[in-house]
Amino acid sequence: MTATIPNLPSLYDPFSTEAKWQKFWEDNQVYKADPNKGGEPYCIVIPPPNVTGSLHMGHAFESALIDTLVRYHRMQGRNTLWLPGTDHASIAVHSMLEKQLKKEGKTRYELGREKFLERAWQWKAESEGTILNQLRRLGVSVDWSRERFTLDEGLSKAVVEAFTRLYEEGLIYRGEYLVNWCPASQSAVSDVEVENQEVNGNLWHFRYPLTDGSGFVEVATTRPETMLGDTAVAVNPNDDRYKHLIGKTLTLPILQREIPIIGDEFVDPTFGTGCVKVTPAHDPNDFDMGKRHNLPLINIMNKDGTLNANAGEFQGQDRFVARKNVVSRLEADGFLVKIEDYKHTVPYSDRGKVPIEPLLSTQWFVKIRPLADNTLEFLDQQTSPEFVPQRWTKVYRDWLVKLKDWCISRQLWWGHQIPAWYAISETDGQITDNTPFVVAKSETEAWEKAKLQFGENVKLEQDPDVLDTWFSSGLWPFSTLGWPEQTQDLATYYPTTTLVTGFDIIFFWVARMTMMAGHFTQQMPFQTVYIHGLVLDEKGQKMSKTKGNGIDPLLLIDKYGTDALRYTLIREVAGAGQDIRLEYDRKKDESASVEASRNFANKLWNAARFVMMNLDGQTPQQLGNPVATELSDRWIISRYHQVIKQTTNYIDNYGLGEAAKGLYEFIWGDFCDQYIELVKSRLQADADPVSRRVAQQTLGYILEGILKLLHPLMPHITEEIWQTLTQQPADSPQTLPLQIYPQVDANLIDPALEEQFELLIATIRTIRNLRAEADIKPGVKVTANLQTESEKEREILTAGQSYIKDLAKVEILTITDKQENQTVTAKKPQRGLKIIGLILVAIVFARLGLAAGNAIDDIPIVGTFFELVGFGYTAWFVSQNLLTAQARLRLWGRFFPQKELEQPQESENAIAGVIGTIQVLIPLSGVVDIEAVRAKLEKSLSKVEAEVQSLSTRLNNPSFVDRARADVVQGARDALAEAQKQAEILRDRLKGLM
Repeated sequence: MTATIPNLPSLYDPFSTEAKWQKFWEDNQVYKADPNKGGEPYCIVIPPPNVTGSLHMGHAFESALIDTLVRYHRMQGRNTLWLPGTDHASIAVHSMLEKQLKKEGKTRYELGREKFLERAWQWKAESEGTILNQLRRLGVSVDWSRERFTLDEGLSKAVVEAFTRLYEEGLIYRGEYLVNWCPASQSAVSDVEVENQEVNGNLWHFRYPLTDGSGFVEVATTRPETMLGDTAVAVNPNDDRYKHLIGKTLTLPILQREIPIIGDEFVDPTFGTGCVKVTPAHDPNDFDMGKRHNLPLINIMNKDGTLNANAGEFQGQDRFVARKNVVSRLEADGFLVKIEDYKHTVPYSDRGKVPIEPLLSTQWFVKIRPLADNTLEFLDQQTSPEFVPQRWTKVYRDWLVKLKDWCISRQLWWGHQIPAWYAISETDGQITDNTPFVVAKSETEAWEKAKLQFGENVKLEQDPDVLDTWFSSGLWPFSTLGWPEQTQDLATYYPTTTLVTGFDIIFFWVARMTMMAGHFTQQMPFQTVYIHGLVLDEKGQKMSKTKGNGIDPLLLIDKYGTDALRYTLIREVAGAGQDIRLEYDRKKDESASVEASRNFANKLWNAARFVMMNLDGQTPQQLGNPVATELSDRWIISRYHQVIKQTTNYIDNYGLGEAAKGLYEFIWGDFCDQYIELVKSRLQADADPVSRRVAQQTLGYILEGILKLLHPLMPHITEEIWQTLTQQPADSPQTLPLQIYPQVDANLIDPALEEQFELLIATIRTIRNLRAEADIKPGVKVTANLQTESEKEREILTAGQSYIKDLAKVEILTITDKQENQTVTAKKPQRGLKIIGLILVAIVFARLGLAAGNAIDDIPIVGTFFELVGFGYTAWFVSQNLLTAQARLRLWGRFFPQKELEQPQESENAIAGVIGTIQVLIPLSGVVDIEAVRAKLEKSLSKVEAEVQSLSTRLNNPSFVDRARADVVQGARDALAEAQKQAEILRDRLKGLM
């Protein structure tokens, strides 16, 4: 009975295949982690995407990197958990909802907190579903049963626990300090949520008159409106120009407030006039100076960016309107000295996209130094966590050293409401800066505490503010595993193994997590932090919404498939932490690099189809492992184990791009283009049964290994092929993600054999290239001569001559020694006859010489002379004709000229090429139309030379070089270099037609 031969469809359809396996993996909980399973744990918690967002290329890149690591370690037998989840993104969601309300003519206060939060949860449900479904399309191998959200019940419990503990330990306090204020979102923002932008502004110079009428001082500022809040002017106490003025007072223009002149070493005497206006309520440096000199703090600004009553006549004006009006008033009053153009850096709110205002505000703060210093001890004493690349360690450390107290309260409603309750009955029913409060884990506990402190009639109101999103995100690695409860997940998977994230989030998130974890768990939350780069656009620029140069990953997935995009993103990584550039044609929405990866998938698919059609319906397991005897079998098995070793080493050391490239070269080059071609003749029905069996075993063995090696990078196509190759039952199939990753067998690696085979492959490739250059039709067999002085190379070429003939379509192959000009394949019987003939001739000449010598010897004096001449001639003859092989060959040729022993001469009807020290010669007579080939090459050369001339003229034109955009000029230079290279190649080919 003939075995049923399983086979794949003729064309690979990534879209149906990927959707099928994504559903299968999730429905069957293939990636569900089991803490009871045992084995070394490997855990990654997902960097939670915001629920407001949709999948962008950064998500796709990061998810592909993480999934590759997770799938690899799962197949290595580790107890693996990749935990998914999302972040509530308080400022982003809040801003989005307020914009919606504004369009409806409403405010959040009119809507009320409860209704506002209902809207927020509704938005979360819609948006979160979008981004999670998009992550599913990437084929991420997460444990969906453990999905978390930063506002879910368990994580909210962890946030309250962390806040109350820190407060009870004296590490959280409430106080009035200068904070970064975003007028757009009307909330405080942290330092890491501020983006500094360089702008073209102005520097205004004003005169402040001395109160005693003895003169004035000149100050300069980029924010004239803040002068309304000035409470001093500072000079350096060592500045001889002004130190005599310290202690005197000035009269503040417009408001006529008397302010002192103070001495402070913070002032740089070389900057500006050396006099600095001091506005403690509106500048961080002035705030510190104000504390040192006990200056009053006068806040002139409302939370919406308008000026308040302290601004006098400018009350109610927007800050930027007030700026113009203040300048006009100062000019009218004669206090404006000059206005200079001034380029400087302005801090912008990352969320509100408007300049922030340093604003005096009562907020909640974390005392950061104890947490940061504890984290620094882990780093300095235990090198924990370890950063990859290592250079980011210094950046991380420097940040920890410079950290100031962390403002954690936000004037928003979407988020974790601060677990503090104010006794408003103590301050006339209002929450003021001085209202007493209690911190508790629940409202019930707050009432119990408040009654004990303020009596039964106390009235409580919870703090309306919410916590900074990064406070809850800082707990993510352990709160998602059940902390503060001592869960089995926490015991098994914490600390997590690896954090994969971008360098731009080290300050936002990584440092927050390490500080929180170090304090609450006495461990760093992850062993390794793998910092990846950015995905740059086709011009090498950072993608951003502002530039509008983003690339939608779903568009590329829809066009080329998920595996193609994933593989492209990983393969482009040139080293850990490096940015990658993605080729993209915006007019066509196409990517040549992703298309190349799709072609790679098709190549694998077609190779797998060929292999399965030649296994007689047997699986690799049924065929058994090969015992290789033939050269090609031993070579591919050696290469396979070398690739296992190489890939494992790369991934273990975060060289994911290098691993992807190595697999590509092995699969496409060694397996598909070389080995499969080499064994085709052995798979024929009339081939030697033993050789055929070994070829089948090797094909099945290598193909299944390839699928396992490639699976972490391209999970869908490898699963589809593996299911068919191994003939898994439809009702209860095993699945590739749970198979064991290939293990290297060092005994099967033969570097010398690989080196030898590389020589054969290079030779075959060169012959093929020469055939293509000469337009030799694929079906036409040629004569080829290989010349090398290396005996070792000749041995390798001779051993593999059958492969050269088969794959390069060579009918007559000769392998010659250049130095001796002697054909290695000369027939030995002919050589023997020629040697005998040479000996006979030598004997005849010797006899004649002796007879002549005897006759001459009888003549007096003459005989002695001839003896001397004969001795000298003999010495000369031997040195010229017998000492070297080449000399002997010339002597031989004088008497026995043999065409078959001579080096084939390069004629005008031949084409030549070189591989290292091997020269390849292919006669073209009778094979191709020489003149047609020459004409074609000359036509191509003429076209390229015209292009070279045109580009050279363009680049020699100063007008073009000076006026054109830099990228256009560089493009022309690149095109010229390429054209010159093509011209050189074409000239060499013409010379080759000798």
